[in-house]
Amino acid sequence: MTIRYGAHVAVQDVDADLPSGCVGLLGRNGAGKTSILKALLGLVRPAAGELSIAGVPRGASAVELRRHVGYMPERDGLLPGLNGYETVRLAAELSGIPARIAARRAHEVLWYVELGEQRYRPVAGYSAGMRQKVKLAVALVHDPSIVFLDEPTNGLDPDGRRDLLALVASLARDFGKTVVLSTHILPDVDRVCSDVVVLEKGRVVAKGRVADLTRGVARRFRVEVDDHQDGVCAALSSAGALDVAREDDQRLLVTLPDSVPIAALFAAAARAGASVHSLVEERRSLAEVFLGAIGDAEGIA
Repeated sequence: MTIRYGAHVAVQDVDADLPSGCVGLLGRNGAGKTSILKALLGLVRPAAGELSIAGVPRGASAVELRRHVGYMPERDGLLPGLNGYETVRLAAELSGIPARIAARRAHEVLWYVELGEQRYRPVAGYSAGMRQKVKLAVALVHDPSIVFLDEPTNGLDPDGRRDLLALVASLARDFGKTVVLSTHILPDVDRVCSDVVVLEKGRVVAKGRVADLTRGVARRFRVEVDDHQDGVCAALSSAGALDVAREDDQRLLVTLPDSVPIAALFAAAARAGASVHSLVEERRSLAEVFLGAIGDAEGIA
C-alpha cells in the first residue's frame, strides 16, 4: 500500500498483516502511522495497493467500515459544551444506535473506563487522563471488533499511562478485540502488545511477534546452580554449548545452538551433581530491535 498527499509520499509499499490481539504500530513521529490508520478507516484513499479488514466485505463504504471499528484519535475532538455522558451517548447515536440503547451503552462504557462517577462533569474540566479515557469510551461505545488507538498515552503521567494501558490490555485479553496501538513510545508496546510493526519514513522495517523479534541471534541463558560450577561448565561444553561463562559463584551465562535443547542444561547439571535453581533466557530489548531496524533502514537508504 502506498499513500500520497500531493507530491509527498507518506507511506511507501507497506505490506503487513495486523493479527488479532494487541498489535503495536511503532515508529517515530512522521513515520506514517496515522496515515495508515486513516487509510484503514476509509478516510484516506491509497494511491496504490489494497487493504482489508477481517469481517468487513471488500468494497464496503467508509460508513459501513467504521461500524466495525473504533477510533481514538491523537487530538481531542471533544465538544466542550457536553459532559462525559452526553459525549459518549452522542457518539453512540451517530453510530446508528437507537437513543434508548445509546444511553445505556454510554453509562456502561463510562463505568468500564473508570469515569462512571465523573460522567456528568463537563469534559472541558477533565484532566488529561480523563480526556483520554472519554475518547476511549467514544471509540468503544458501538462495540467494534477492531479498535485503533493513535498515541493514546501522549501527555499522561506515569499513573495515567498505567491505567490506560491496563484498559487497552483488557480489551484484547478479556473481550477478544483486535487493538492496533499506534505510538512512538516503546515501553507502551512492550507492556501490552504481542505483535509489532515498525515503521520508518513510511516503510516497514521490522514486523512480527515481539517475543520473536526480541530473541537474540544466539540462545543465551542465565543459569543459577547450587554447587559444582566447574563440573557444570565442563558438562555443558561437552553437551554442545557454544559458550559458558561464570558470572559469580552461582550464576552461569550459557549460549546454546539451536540444535541443543534446554533440557540439556538440566541434564548437564545433574551429571555434575548440581541442581538448577533458576533459568532465564536473555533477550534483546524492544528498544534494541527498534534502533537496529532504524539503523538498517538508514544504511539501505
